[in-house]
Order: sequence, then structure tokens, then C-alpha cells
Amino acid sequence: MSWKKYIALIITLIILNVQATAGENLNIAFGEWPPYLSDSLEHKGVVAHLIKDIFAEEGITVKFTFFPWGRAYEETASGRQDLMGIWMHKPEREVDFYYSAPILNEKFVFFHLKTFPFDWKTLNDLQGIRIGGGIGYSYGPEFDSALDNGKLKIQRVATNKQNFEKLILGRIQAYPQEMNVGYAALKQHFSEEDVLKITHHPTALLDNQSYLLFPKKLEKSRSLLLKFNLHLNEFKKNGRYENYFNIK
Repeated sequence: MSWKKYIALIITLIILNVQATAGENLNIAFGEWPPYLSDSLEHKGVVAHLIKDIFAEEGITVKFTFFPWGRAYEETASGRQDLMGIWMHKPEREVDFYYSAPILNEKFVFFHLKTFPFDWKTLNDLQGIRIGGGIGYSYGPEFDSALDNGKLKIQRVATNKQNFEKLILGRIQAYPQEMNVGYAALKQHFSEEDVLKITHHPTALLDNQSYLLFPKKLEKSRSLLLKFNLHLNEFKKNGRYENYFNIK
């Protein structure tokens, strides 16, 4: 093959790749997690906004569908959804998914009533404390291990609202949640009088990162992952990334 024909072939392949990407539509599964993700928020939340704009750099449009978290996992692992977000890393999830580069840095803290003299430094300090939590939630390997070993106990319910209701009524004494998510839930569901009853402990239970997950069931996932990571890195380098997270 002459060099001219070779160059023409390369150009053709590039054009075909661009055409294949441009106009592509992706279905993305989310769970409710305001202020980061919510069907009721502008742009569907700040993380959804970021993800949409990153894919737009490739000419890809996205459609967000909100499910209960467990169903979002099932829908995406099976390939019925193209990808899902956002989840912390757990090794067992690598059976079904490729992980993106980190999208979100999270800080999980314990919320408690101001009238409850709560303090902790190690998990041993939490023994005997009535702790609330979310169904299906992981609070990091160390905390999860303490639960599995019976060192700690947790009362799980479905929503942030239910956990904060229990906290206000004194049925639990501490509730671990991502700090911005916790305060967003308080602002959304409770009166100012009740919100003022609650504070959080400054010691982080978990400093965590969350990711967009691409199903191994779909052949296009590896290519999409590479493109997404490339543009996410560009957003972080040029300062655009931080603009999405100026949460008030």
C-alpha cells in the first residue's frame, strides 16, 4: 500500500470514528443523592451536570434515569443501561464494571443532636451508640467489618429523611452521612427549628472517592471509559471541574 493510500485510510477511519461517536446517546442510571444527584434538581444535580458536559465534549448526549440504588446496579450490570453513577469502590463490583477516574471526593461525618454529648476518635468509641444508616449503604471497609463482627450495631432505614426523623426523636444517637448530602436533606425535609437541633462531629468517618461505572457486559464500555477519563482530567486541569461543586 502506498503512503498516500495509507494516509487516506487513516483519515477515513478517523472520520468514521467521529461519525460513530457524534450523535450517540447514552442511558445513565442514577440513584437519588442530592445535592449531587436528584431528578428534582436543576441539571439533575451537580454531578449529573458534570457528567453531561464531559460527554458533550465527545458529541454524546445523555439521558438520566433515576432508580432505587439496587435496581440501578442491576439495570446497568445487565447492559440495559449504558453506565451508572456514582458509587464508591468495592472490589466485588469489578466483576461487573470498569471504574472511571474519581469523580467526587466525599466526607462522611456523624450527625447528632447538639444536646447529645457525642465524641469519638476510634471505632471503639462508638460501641453502645445507637447508630442509624441507609439500607445497602457501605460506610467503608473498617466500619463494615465492625458491623459484621458485631462490634457495632446499626439500625437501617430507606431514606435520609427517616434517619434524621429518628435522630430528632432520639431513637438513634448518631447518623453517618456525606456532609453535603446530610445538610441538603435537612434543608429539604425539616423546619428551621429542627435543623438547628442538629450538628455534625468534625472527625470524618470516611474520606472517600466515588466513580462512574461502565458495565463489562457492553463492548463499547472500554472506549467510553477512556474518552470520559480523558475529558474529566482536562476539566480538572483547566479549572472547570471545581465550578460544579460550589455548593451553597
